Amino acid sequence: MFEQGDLRFLVLSLISEKPRHGYELIKEIEERTGGAYAPSPGVIYPLLTMLEEMGFAKLSEEGGKKLYAVTAEGAAELAHNKDTLDHIKAHISGVRERSMAERAPQIVRAIQNFRLALHLRMERGPISDEQAQTIAAAIDAAAQAIERS
Repeated sequence: MFEQGDLRFLVLSLISEKPRHGYELIKEIEERTGGAYAPSPGVIYPLLTMLEEMGFAKLSEEGGKKLYAVTAEGAAELAHNKDTLDHIKAHISGVRERSMAERAPQIVRAIQNFRLALHLRMERGPISDEQAQTIAAAIDAAAQAIERS
């Protein structure tokens, strides 16, 4: 999906837009690529640590989660590599367009709605066994309906 070092510039760009948690970065990249690519936590978190060690990102805590923001050095790095970043963004835009063209917009919207609903529910706090069974049953029922269509 990305050439060597491209993901580093993309993540740095995203945290320059606003401070973000690792999970938010994964979801934002997935969204921007139209679902074609979502980096794993095993890629994102070491990359964030590397950006912090390089002095390009700073870490703070918010609600027990690590929040990353760009530093002045990171902003300078982005400015110095503007052409590379523009190329990366153009590539992502092309990937998104191709990915979205292959999918019915109604289905894409429904998938995004499902992901958001599940994410928001998980963020609200612990889920009881009964709640987990209800959620799993709803997901299983949707999967079965899709298989029958």
